[in-house]
Amino acid sequence: MKLLDLFCGAGGAAMGYHRAGFDVSGVDIKEQPNYPFEFIQGDVFDLICFKEFREQFDVIHASPPCQAFSKQADIHRRNGTQYEDLLTATQEILRDEDTIYIIENVESAPLSNQKLMLCGTMFNLPMRRHRFFESNAWIYPPGACKHWGTIRSGEMVCVVGHGGGVKYGGVISTDRWSDAMGIDWMTKQELTQAIPPAYTEWIGKLLIGTVN
Repeated sequence: MKLLDLFCGAGGAAMGYHRAGFDVSGVDIKEQPNYPFEFIQGDVFDLICFKEFREQFDVIHASPPCQAFSKQADIHRRNGTQYEDLLTATQEILRDEDTIYIIENVESAPLSNQKLMLCGTMFNLPMRRHRFFESNAWIYPPGACKHWGTIRSGEMVCVVGHGGGVKYGGVISTDRWSDAMGIDWMTKQELTQAIPPAYTEWIGKLLIGTVN
């Protein structure tokens, strides 16, 4: 099964789908030297506007930049920074398709009411990183969040996005963050934008049964 990974970044989502059994190709406007699979550098919308291109894939995953809907969006606006809403444009294209799609974003993003939330603790990862997924396929969580321990004690990893660090027992530790996410091929900056592969491995395994 072939999966198209849009706004792919360094491939956190891609690795999960690969482990689930998909042949993955990624697209991003920025060069992604650490992306672990076939990579196409280009504008996402220049490619997915072509139906012939989209039809090569059984599933399309998209992770549009979340800054326009993040908790820091109001702060950015007050500082004069405006982020383009790429999520709505992506939804308009993918919701019109028969192809199975997944759109991933932050909690405050306007995803459909039929949305799935995944957390690292659902997969026994020592991190609380909630991410939300919209899909036209039936997807469900492996269980409820299990928020054990505390960040102060070092039992849990605190993920700080957009260039921040990782607080682990009061110490910034990128290595600990990498271990907690199950990612060993990214830089610190790339980790700030990634999701643990466990999330999309779970979704991918559900979809394999749907698309066959």
